[in-house]
Amino acid sequence: MAVDMHYVTLKWVKPEDLNARGTLFGGSLLRWIDEEAGIYSVLQLGTQSVVTKYMSEISFESSAVVGDMIELSLGAFEFGRTSITLRAEANNVFTKAKILTIEKIVFVNVDENGRPKPHGFTDVTLGRDRIPAKSDDEAVT
Repeated sequence: MAVDMHYVTLKWVKPEDLNARGTLFGGSLLRWIDEEAGIYSVLQLGTQSVVTKYMSEISFESSAVVGDMIELSLGAFEFGRTSITLRAEANNVFTKAKILTIEKIVFVNVDENGRPKPHGFTDVTLGRDRIPAKSDDEAVT
């Protein structure tokens, strides 16, 4: 599936990110992907109230070692009434090897009780125009 990857970020592989074999721990990579996908979803839906609902099958194709840099790329390809569906790729910047692809990650906009809530968007924004402004009561001083 061709998806425009509009959000790209980089992560260094550090010693605390390794498994017992000395390679990148899959859980560390999935934590990074979940966090960055959440950030991208907030930017797309204009709300901080998003939760991870679903990740499709994950198949690791290669790994990384300390000092490698991982490029995480995300793109939205479907907007539901309360959800957004993304695709994710992780690649090793130095070796050029693909580490994994996740074809489908679904985030849901929720209300204060954790129930799905309509978000009102149907297309990707390339800016940050949907970031909710904090009110004066919420501003940090």
